[in-house]
Amino acid sequence: MRWSNVLRGLLMGVCDLIPGVSGGTVAVVLGIYDELLAAVGGFLSREWRRHVAFLLPLGVGIAAALLLFSRAIDYLLEHHFVPTQLFFMGLILGVLPMLWRRSGARRAFGPGHFAVMGAAAAAVAALAFIHPDRAAQPDVSLSAARAAGLFLSGAAAAVAMLLPGISGSFVLLVLGVYPTAIHALATLHVPLMAVIGGGVATGLIAGSKLISGLLSRWPTATYAAIIGLIIGSVFVVFPGFGTPAETAAGTVTFVAGFALAAFFGRHHRD
Repeated sequence: MRWSNVLRGLLMGVCDLIPGVSGGTVAVVLGIYDELLAAVGGFLSREWRRHVAFLLPLGVGIAAALLLFSRAIDYLLEHHFVPTQLFFMGLILGVLPMLWRRSGARRAFGPGHFAVMGAAAAAVAALAFIHPDRAAQPDVSLSAARAAGLFLSGAAAAVAMLLPGISGSFVLLVLGVYPTAIHALATLHVPLMAVIGGGVATGLIAGSKLISGLLSRWPTATYAAIIGLIIGSVFVVFPGFGTPAETAAGTVTFVAGFALAAFFGRHHRD
């Protein structure tokens, strides 16, 4: 078992709680993105034991973060919104040098790749103009139609979790499911957790195979899209400058986030 993945899972889980911050980006920062895709995609293969050894500790960490830190994240976002968001913005931008190097962009990117990058960035940045109602009341009803909607929403959010730059929580917000999902976690509402969790599991397996296939067949174009997704997510996460005190604190947290991501990027084996 890769028990060091428990800590990585904690970091990914904390980020997946925050609309606008992608757990996939954190996987890139931690240097486990490709291995994560391979493990999720190969979970049902003959080598499932090796993949379980990677995924189980990661899942334990993610689950612990979802259950233990949801209130802390809500507190930070409510009382220290600007510094918290700027910290995550630093993390997001700090991973770009590693991705740029890893993709061989300096020698491999042509006009078409930059066009893909720009389109991906614009698509994610457009989400900054969407303001779903985070304060909506959770809907705990579980009719057949409602269960199907929750399942599909969980699957869509899971694919977003795997894509650097797109937040699974934000997708749930846009689809109107975020309050229900948070309520299910906070109250341990097993039926709701089972339906949404089933969708998440399905989305993770299908999404990992799709992304792995794209990286295998069109690696340069896929990396261009991933870089664009990350650049575009900055516009979603950026909280504004706030008061002078918030700006000062946010500058510190931004630098800390950028330095942390750059550190992991320098020590990541390409």
